[in-house]
Amino acid sequence: MERDIERFLRYLAVEKGLSDNYQLSVRRALDHLSEWLENERGVTEPGQVTLDHLTAYLAHRRLDDRVASSSLRVNLIGIKIFFRYLAGKGKVSEDVAEGIDSPKVEKYLPETLNELSVKKLLEASREDSRPLARRDTAILELLYSSGLRVSELVNARLENIYLEDGAIRVTGKGNKTRVVPVGSAALEALNCYLKGERPSLVSRQSGSEIFLSKWGKKLTTTRIWQIVKQRAKLAGIEQNVYPHLLRHSFATHLLGNGADLRVIQELLGHADISTTQIYTHVDQKQLRDVHRKFHPRG
Repeated sequence: MERDIERFLRYLAVEKGLSDNYQLSVRRALDHLSEWLENERGVTEPGQVTLDHLTAYLAHRRLDDRVASSSLRVNLIGIKIFFRYLAGKGKVSEDVAEGIDSPKVEKYLPETLNELSVKKLLEASREDSRPLARRDTAILELLYSSGLRVSELVNARLENIYLEDGAIRVTGKGNKTRVVPVGSAALEALNCYLKGERPSLVSRQSGSEIFLSKWGKKLTTTRIWQIVKQRAKLAGIEQNVYPHLLRHSFATHLLGNGADLRVIQELLGHADISTTQIYTHVDQKQLRDVHRKFHPRG
């Protein structure tokens, strides 16, 4: 089965152009399935796999490994595409995974920072005069102003930021690019960093990434997490603050102030509007909370 998995992954990379992260996720799911089939059922070839095998495997993952429905759903998508690919190539006589229903995903409401907390976070960073404070302020402002994923932020390049137009081009999931507006406060912070701090960070090993470490290297996603958490602590914010929280807050605040959901979908780079709709639940929950708190008979 390993040989077929390798061919399938090459198909995802070359013909479908899917991201490295997605390929890695699919590889893990298929490798785990292959190992379980061999150890628990003595199955080593895709043609030997039956619907009962896959059903038993998914039950094992849910009941024994206690994998969350959301993760199990992602794994199952990779497995289904794999067997559909094999059937299309004539490697198996039928697509045994076709009849499996995806597990229902429990709905959750993303955490957000309220507007006052975001203001507190950003102002505390702006008032800091220590080295790299201008860089950190620009990072925070851009995360909140444009709703970027942390991976999009670390890979953002100088040639893709348009300061005069107030926009930045980023590459998101599936290598899809989009142009996102950058607010005036974020533009001011970026200008301050680019003119007053970034030149001193540049070294021979520097690339054209916007944000550099003190050694002139591209920042890692882990370092961005550390910076955000450090800045939140310095601002005296007790809530758990992380980069994606600013993305959630960006979307929630836009919706709460009247932005159209389709526009928010484009800004976030969501392929499906259903992904963006989670923020409507957040907004409705906040409305209910306000109603209960302030209405005489709430």
